[in-house]
Amino acid sequence: MAAGGLSRSERKAAERVRRLREEQQRERLRQVSRILRKAAAERSAEEGRLLAESEDLVTELQGRSRRREGLKRRQEEVCDDPEELRRKVRELAVAVRNAKHLVVYTGAGISTAASIPDYRGPNGVWTLLQKGRNVSAADLSEAEPTLTHMSIARLHEQKLVQHVVSQNCDGLHLRSGLPRTAISELHGNMHIEVCTSCIPNREYVRVFDVTERTALHRHQTGRTCHKCGAQLRDTIVHFGERGTLGQPLNWEAATEAASKADTILCLGSSLKVCGDSMVNPLRREHVFPCLVNHLVCIGPCFSSLVLHVRVVSYLFSKVLKKYPRLWCMTKPPNRRPKLYIVNLQWTPKDDWAALKLHGKCDDVMQLLMDELGLEIPLYNRWQDPIFSLATPLRAGEEGSHSRKSLCRSREEAQPGDRGAPLTSAPILGGWFGRGCAKRAKRKKAT
Repeated sequence: MAAGGLSRSERKAAERVRRLREEQQRERLRQVSRILRKAAAERSAEEGRLLAESEDLVTELQGRSRRREGLKRRQEEVCDDPEELRRKVRELAVAVRNAKHLVVYTGAGISTAASIPDYRGPNGVWTLLQKGRNVSAADLSEAEPTLTHMSIARLHEQKLVQHVVSQNCDGLHLRSGLPRTAISELHGNMHIEVCTSCIPNREYVRVFDVTERTALHRHQTGRTCHKCGAQLRDTIVHFGERGTLGQPLNWEAATEAASKADTILCLGSSLKVCGDSMVNPLRREHVFPCLVNHLVCIGPCFSSLVLHVRVVSYLFSKVLKKYPRLWCMTKPPNRRPKLYIVNLQWTPKDDWAALKLHGKCDDVMQLLMDELGLEIPLYNRWQDPIFSLATPLRAGEEGSHSRKSLCRSREEAQPGDRGAPLTSAPILGGWFGRGCAKRAKRKKAT
């Protein structure tokens, strides 16, 4: 006899009864679900009695249905009609002009016009992976700063924007002409590798994607420091990691800008994060909510947040509003910055927004710059700062990567340079690569 007073055979019998009861409950749930899918006029008298006897199950199933519909609506993209969008942009332009300290916060949505996928849009990385579809690798050597990137650079030049905090690691802000001191690339930059053995850390800007051999907790790029000979590492902050590098993450400037901001312009972010990649190494806490206080969030949602998709484990999204201190909630309501959101999809901050604009990044920024009377500079690859910042490879390092290098013109492309269009490239390693395949649903062998 066991300590509980039941014999082994009695325990097994009790377990069989429990499992039988659970199976009966599941079958009842399936029956009620099938009945609820019918129109009321089509239900038989027996089915009506079953629903009446199963009020708890009916309530549960109806609640599930409402939640599913709500999630589906949140994923839908909604566009304001042109006249309504122009009216909202005029209101946004007033906020930009009146801002004393404007900080721009950007997500993957601002780079979709450069053919770089976002995350939660209809064709976003997470969206495709959740559907079990493959995500192709991209030839990022063809990506160029978008109209939104160039608009931000002009706003900074005109002293209307004081700082840019980006969740992207595509390097397009740097290539748009923004000064290094004016950017905090919180998830790193695919063009930058560093030597952490040198004090201070020694940076090497490259004209190619340095992350080909890197992954979560594996950051060595295969090249060595010209000064001390130590292994170089990439600057990417993967999901679940804590960013500790001074540059290009530039957390100190990001937190200082957030503390001073009375307006934050957020472009192309769903305002969701995954894992610990948004942990501030200075305070050991998440800081983005504070960065998005007076916020304009523009662009197709999903965006979230770092553009590398080398994901070993997919962590559930954590809505930024879960960190009230970082939204400056310790301040009195009258001192909290206003919130402006421009996004095609729902975001967790919609209810807090003073204004919600449904539009694409480039469309809204074009209207905004017109309203402000500012000309948007055209991107000129010949003047791209990355070429003057870049450190050339040493003799013997030419074969250390297989990614296509950026060139000032197409005629400069080297015969040995490899790369393929977004639609046909195989999935490789790095910040946008092999990790995607790990999330794809495997088909059962027949």
